[in-house]
Amino acid sequence: MTFDNFCKSYANAIILLEGKRNVKPEDEAKLIVIGKLLATHLTNATFRSGNADGSDYYFSQGVAQVNSKQLEVITPYYNHRTKYNVAGITHSLDTINLVNEPEIVYYSKNHKPTKTLVDKYISGNIDKYAIKAAYILRDTIKVLGTNAGIPPITVALFYEDLENPMQGGTGHTQRVCLENNIPFLNQTTFFKWL
Repeated sequence: MTFDNFCKSYANAIILLEGKRNVKPEDEAKLIVIGKLLATHLTNATFRSGNADGSDYYFSQGVAQVNSKQLEVITPYYNHRTKYNVAGITHSLDTINLVNEPEIVYYSKNHKPTKTLVDKYISGNIDKYAIKAAYILRDTIKVLGTNAGIPPITVALFYEDLENPMQGGTGHTQRVCLENNIPFLNQTTFFKWL
């Protein structure tokens, strides 16, 4: 997909910008430029992130250089990386009543390493293990939104580990996109826009 086609297709979209925490040094500036490029050309779009270190951070820096009000983050808990949060809007997982979000719970339980921790987290039994479920629940909400006012995304851009794709939280987020017919691109496409 060309940049012009992307802009025409997603002028008013909610666009998830995220990916791996480990970013190649030569790609850091590229992610910032992509965020800036998108925010410059898609002034009616909303950009969403998980406020994680790495690619989330670099994408967000680019968007915020143009207009931080276009950027929203979904965080796994209140005060998550506040020092690095440049978003105009922040939704914290601990302000969302997950009992009223069965779809979020369902898709989060599809992540096998944290499946049993999701119920533990939702029941309020949050220890150092159950908190891992907060990240997967956050990842699911980034894609699907909530019944309580966070809309789903339209499309996603993922910075991926191309040698070992679809792993960890990024892989979970991509699978939620696939299962809900939400298109996504990785850097093999969007780096060509530079």
